[in-house]
Amino acid sequence: MAQRSSLAVPYEVPVLAICFLACIATGLELSVNNHAADFYLSTQPVPSISLSCLVENSSQAEELLWYRGDGRVHLKEGNKVNISNICVSPVTDSDNGVTFTCRLARDKSVNVSVTLDVQFPPWLTGEESLQIEEGKDVTLSCNAKSNPQALTAWYKNNTTLTLEQNRHQLYQTSEVSQLAIQKVHKSDNGTYTCVVKSSLGEGRKDFHLIVEDKKPVFPTEAVIAAVVVVTLTVLFGIVARKDKIFKV
Repeated sequence: MAQRSSLAVPYEVPVLAICFLACIATGLELSVNNHAADFYLSTQPVPSISLSCLVENSSQAEELLWYRGDGRVHLKEGNKVNISNICVSPVTDSDNGVTFTCRLARDKSVNVSVTLDVQFPPWLTGEESLQIEEGKDVTLSCNAKSNPQALTAWYKNNTTLTLEQNRHQLYQTSEVSQLAIQKVHKSDNGTYTCVVKSSLGEGRKDFHLIVEDKKPVFPTEAVIAAVVVVTLTVLFGIVARKDKIFKV
């Protein structure tokens, strides 16, 4: 029995130590701008915003890492241990949906992410003139990018555009709205307006469509044949003239 007791003691000590360390590791956590879990940060395009990462429940120095998407953010010395701050400057519409993550250097599974929700109205202005030959196809495109996503409407000469089957087609994505007109007619002349509207505002762009007369199509083969005939006629004329000169 004494031998069994002496053999059991060495196995009990490491188990207790592992349990103790697990408890310590479980208590350590990070927070970003006072959020201990992943979150969305709503903002508008601004000169800058600050993100602050803090180590919670730790009695030792812990190195922190920051990532923008999958890319590592360079941190200066003195901005890595237990607390770390980064500045996003400027904040633009291209930052919408970008995720910043603060991670514990020695255990990257301990992390908190913040995803930017950059809200902005449609940025659509100006006008454009297009000249298109009658019978050809034309596509009008306008920038419909906004957050929250906007609704798009098309007008012709300030009146809601009536879509003709097999002639008008609308294409819509989160960033672009397109109006395609197939085989344009003279009646398609006019000003087309793309209006993009969201809860934050609206934008519009005018397209002045000018349908030109259809250009006459010359039969290429007939033109080539005519050129050949004229060339041969001239050559025969020159040869005949030379024969007359030599006879004289």
